[in-house]
Amino acid sequence: MSTWTRYTSAGAIGADRPASHVELGPDHTDGLDRRLIGEVEGMRVLDLGSGAGASAVALARQGARVVAIDSDVADVERTRSRAETAEVHVEAHHGDLAELAFLHADSFDAVVSVHALAAVENIGRVFRQCHRLLRADRPMIITLPHPAALLDETGAYGDGKPLGEKEFLTYPHGISDVFTAFARSNFRVDTLLEPRGQDPTPRSVIVRARKI
Repeated sequence: MSTWTRYTSAGAIGADRPASHVELGPDHTDGLDRRLIGEVEGMRVLDLGSGAGASAVALARQGARVVAIDSDVADVERTRSRAETAEVHVEAHHGDLAELAFLHADSFDAVVSVHALAAVENIGRVFRQCHRLLRADRPMIITLPHPAALLDETGAYGDGKPLGEKEFLTYPHGISDVFTAFARSNFRVDTLLEPRGQDPTPRSVIVRARKI
């Protein structure tokens, strides 16, 4: 089973992180969430693949109106519990990350997804749904496991073959595949980051794209 399936926006916020900090993945620098997502007070934000709700609650603490979706019922309940404990409102739903027809078009100011799309085979389908939901020129910020960090024993890079078993599958999306999927979904990529920690190989790739 890939360890990446255990890192979503449910990931524990470090002891040195404020409660309003949105973890975009391991090895990213302080303040990166504010630089990529921007000020969200009063904005409607979709947390796609919310896990246990760390990012959803952090965004709500910043003043966003947050809708959180996760495919795991237990994680949806954890998100609700976390929001209640933090005394913020998060609208949490259980559902497929690519089945977003119940949400109104042009009703979101941002979409954030932290490692959750690693469990989705067809990310283009998700991007098309998010394009429908976002207002014009609004951003979608995603973090994915870096394909170089998911090299299997054959050395395959972003070959689309899933790692793990059953509900723990991780799809190693190549960076060029992500760019292509965004372009075909009428997004314009304006930021690509490959944060490096102590390891020479980046563990995550962070992409921000805007609705055209």
